[in-house]
Amino acid sequence: MASPPTVPGVDAGEDRYGPAGRSAWLSVDWQAHLRWVMLDGQAVNLVDLGPEPGEDLGGDPLLFVHGLSGSWQNWLENLPAFARSRRVVALDLPGFGASPMPPGGPSVVSIPGYARVLGGLMDELRLERAVVVGNSMGGFVALELALAAPGRVSGLVLVSPAGIDARELRRERLLGTLRRVERLVLAGGTMVATHADWIARRARLRRLAMHLAVRHPERLPNTLMAEQIRQGNGKPGFVAAIDALTDHDIEDRLGAIACPTLLYWGREDRIVSVEDAERFLAAIPGARAVVLDDTGHLAMLERPARFNADLAAFLAGEAIGRGGTG
Repeated sequence: MASPPTVPGVDAGEDRYGPAGRSAWLSVDWQAHLRWVMLDGQAVNLVDLGPEPGEDLGGDPLLFVHGLSGSWQNWLENLPAFARSRRVVALDLPGFGASPMPPGGPSVVSIPGYARVLGGLMDELRLERAVVVGNSMGGFVALELALAAPGRVSGLVLVSPAGIDARELRRERLLGTLRRVERLVLAGGTMVATHADWIARRARLRRLAMHLAVRHPERLPNTLMAEQIRQGNGKPGFVAAIDALTDHDIEDRLGAIACPTLLYWGREDRIVSVEDAERFLAAIPGARAVVLDDTGHLAMLERPARFNADLAAFLAGEAIGRGGTG
């Protein structure tokens, strides 16, 4: 597949794989920013950061939405960078991270339902509008919110979004792979989460745990990998969310997306093929895309400096850097 069109111009140092030096998130007192909100009986865990009271905000808040088997910690390398100038919120979707399953159980988990959670969360936090940044299933949910409530979404940044061929996944090997992973996760999730630091320090186990999600697990810091392993395993929403994201069509509605949209992909994504980028580009008016070489499904963690620079440029309405990496 030819690379989606991109705009040249990015510092070469931003193309490195993994964080440079000590990550800013390691110095954040996360407990001071964690909170719970209740949405129609649903408890939702989130982290809420931003400038000190009285400081000028740099624009609409950012709302970060994780994917399948994810949590708010998927955005550890990104939240501190943007909290300096604007409010940033990242949640655990119901059934993932620390958020429990919805009161109605697995049968009520759906992509539109998750989009309503985002809308309710924005109401509760008094966010009139937000730029929504979603990864994988979170990108699918972000798109649904932008279609259901276009006045609430001022921009979309979609990192390897799911959804464009959702029903097709039911007939493909990936769904069977995910269900096998599901059984392993549910059987050993608690053990894996409890021993996340130990697993992250052992190259073979870390690769086994993370090879589907990231291109080079061995090149990312142990602390970062441990958080992904700890928060992503054994969560009750996994089964229901697989059914939800493979049972909801969106492609024929994408032409109604009216906000600026940036697609962000790793060329070596093993979960959602980069080939989907072309279909998203064709369907969403005015969408732009960045495709990073030698990068997997979690570009925001694998190449955080580059991702943060491109997100900042998108927010400022500036040109986005070139598609490949060195």
